[in-house]
Amino acid sequence: MNITDLLTSLKENAVLLRGELDGSTREVVVAALREMRDEAAAGRAPGAARALRGLKRALSALPPGHPVVPHLGGRRYASGALRLPPVAQITELIDILGEPPPDPAELRRAARAHLLSAPALSLEEYARLLGTGAGNGAAGLIRLPDPGSGPRYPRFQFRAGTAEPLPVVRRVNELLQADMDPWGAADWWLGGNVWLHGVPAELLGTVPDDDLVGAASALVEAG
Repeated sequence: MNITDLLTSLKENAVLLRGELDGSTREVVVAALREMRDEAAAGRAPGAARALRGLKRALSALPPGHPVVPHLGGRRYASGALRLPPVAQITELIDILGEPPPDPAELRRAARAHLLSAPALSLEEYARLLGTGAGNGAAGLIRLPDPGSGPRYPRFQFRAGTAEPLPVVRRVNELLQADMDPWGAADWWLGGNVWLHGVPAELLGTVPDDDLVGAASALVEAG
């Protein structure tokens, strides 16, 4: 694990983290960052390594598919083994994460921007592929409205290189009522899932379709 990469990922996802971490966990994260900043400023690598371990423990509560999680692995830093992180970068993180959680509208905007960043077909791309005869219409598909570039169809829904929807995607989308709540359905597919121990969209073709349907059914039944 590269500590700079972890801090960069934390900054990129700071707005979401402020809403995702409960109050006590966020306090622990900020306290660990303050300790790391102070130890790094004093040139004390062992203290910075200790703070890093505390930070990783606090962030271990994040779901498996969270974008920060891949940066939590790697070797266990011991005395003198950690390259001191930039103090300014840590200070900036403390300022962001130390603020109160964002209002729901800000959090919703950040979450939607994250979903729109996933690979997707534009309306034009979808229509072009559909025109080749591959695919049978947009019924049961997630279509995300993007004010900047028009509607987007998340790419995981289709067989590679075509506009042919995967049958299991349509089954799950129906359970999640993707036609009424495309953002909620996209969040389920592209976010971490405790039941599946991974990101559903990344598990297509690697886990049984029935497992994906079962995980979606469990969410619907719990709601």
